[in-house]
Amino acid sequence: MTAAPKKKYYAYLVPAGRSGVTDDWKVCERTVSGVPGARYRGFPSEAAARAWLTEGARYTPRERRPAKPGIYFDAGTGRGQGVEISVTDETGKDLLSAVMKRHELNPFGKHRVRNGEATNNYGELLALRYALEIAEKHRVRNVFGDSRLVIDYWSRRRAKRALLPAETVRLLDEVAELREKFEHGGGSVHRISGDDNPADLGFHR
Repeated sequence: MTAAPKKKYYAYLVPAGRSGVTDDWKVCERTVSGVPGARYRGFPSEAAARAWLTEGARYTPRERRPAKPGIYFDAGTGRGQGVEISVTDETGKDLLSAVMKRHELNPFGKHRVRNGEATNNYGELLALRYALEIAEKHRVRNVFGDSRLVIDYWSRRRAKRALLPAETVRLLDEVAELREKFEHGGGSVHRISGDDNPADLGFHR
């Protein structure tokens, strides 16, 4: 018998002091989406979520296990300015400058996706694309990310294409081709926990 998925709670804080906790991701997303300065984070319990709010809803670095050498990617929307992507090495050093121009990066070394309709999943897919390009450029054989949808499905051409925007489908095929070439050359794409991802933006779902 399949175990029921564990319940997750989302704490959110937006300017003017409005805050709350919900177990519905869509409620949290609607509340913080597009709001500059909004903060949110997922927790395994309501008590932990409320404690984070009480402590000031601060984003603090998580304790992580030492990361394996490789290229890591992530996406998030926590700065309230749309979807943002991150690609780093195992130490957390930003690597997007290897394939992007300076004006395409924000002051944090990340890239904000200009597609106004982009979702966080689209951002994860785009981040994987750049991670693969950087891995090939530097001859790194391992790429890591925490998106199950992107790693196990979309980048393997497993998607309900009719339900996706044309731009997402185009990117999906591009990334799948890059991944096939990368793996044919001996590379591997691995799924890890967000808690162990050096590229983790710290504020995605």
